[in-house]
Amino acid sequence: MKAISCEKFGMPESLKFQEVTEPSLGPNQVLVEVEACGVNFPDTLIIQGKYQFKPDLPFSPGGEVAGKIIGIGEKAKNFQIGDAVLALCGWGGFAEKLAVDTDRIFPLPKGIPAEIAATTLYTYGTSFHALKDRAQLIPGEIVLVLGAAGGVGLAAVELGKLMGANVIAAASSEEKLELCREKGADFTINYEKEDLKSRIKELTNGKGADVIFDPVGGHYSESAFRGIAWRGRYLTVGFANGEIPKIPLNLPLLKGASIMGVFWGQFSKLEPGKNTENVSQLMQWIMEGKIKQHIGKRYQLEEAPEALRAIMDRKMLGKGVVLLK
Repeated sequence: MKAISCEKFGMPESLKFQEVTEPSLGPNQVLVEVEACGVNFPDTLIIQGKYQFKPDLPFSPGGEVAGKIIGIGEKAKNFQIGDAVLALCGWGGFAEKLAVDTDRIFPLPKGIPAEIAATTLYTYGTSFHALKDRAQLIPGEIVLVLGAAGGVGLAAVELGKLMGANVIAAASSEEKLELCREKGADFTINYEKEDLKSRIKELTNGKGADVIFDPVGGHYSESAFRGIAWRGRYLTVGFANGEIPKIPLNLPLLKGASIMGVFWGQFSKLEPGKNTENVSQLMQWIMEGKIKQHIGKRYQLEEAPEALRAIMDRKMLGKGVVLLK
């Protein structure tokens, strides 16, 4: 079968498009014929050996897959050949076939295209977990989203509005901010041209943001935190900037604020029941037309390294997807 292969840790340009051996099927696994695979920021870390989990070489990146079951392990139950599924695999998705543990498989409701399904779990799953489970967002609160035009940021904008919040979207260009407004952002901040802390205070009449959603990190984090409200919740989602920030601990003390880690991948493993409820709710909202993934660009399998490069260079608006069917 054909796949994108990572034979040594490095940049996207070092990945190879080639024939590889088909995966062997474990007793508690299903074999999925991949139709679409989402492109996510963790993919760029995994290929560099910088992520929390480090797969054995060689491997295929791509952790978010939609496809159909074509094989079932001897101990796998409640699955049938031909079932349409979502797979939260961590890696292995940039390939024509994928063996996945059954506890990482979700049924795909009829009517949801593979490319939409394969671009939902990481971004909307992360954002929904962050706002619902970690921040316990209350309708009427103010949410500030950094990196708001990226995949996970844009999902946070859309979900924040759906959950009844007033949303401030912060991004680095007018093109990105226009996309955020299309997704419902009430206010926008161009943090390349405007002072982030001052603008937050201005837009909130001096109160500050109740919830700050930060997938960016870097030097924006402290400026944003200085604009947090009393008893605010700061959601640490990721470090797309490439720099892990250091927040002076007097700031949460003075604001009575909380810094909350958001590690959706671990949440989905340690609290599978709650995660399944969240995914079911997201699928329902998709079917009802209440949320809709913005696919910035579609790629063929051999173009997957280009997609990863676009994310690393922060040129991806919304979500990228690799299509195999």
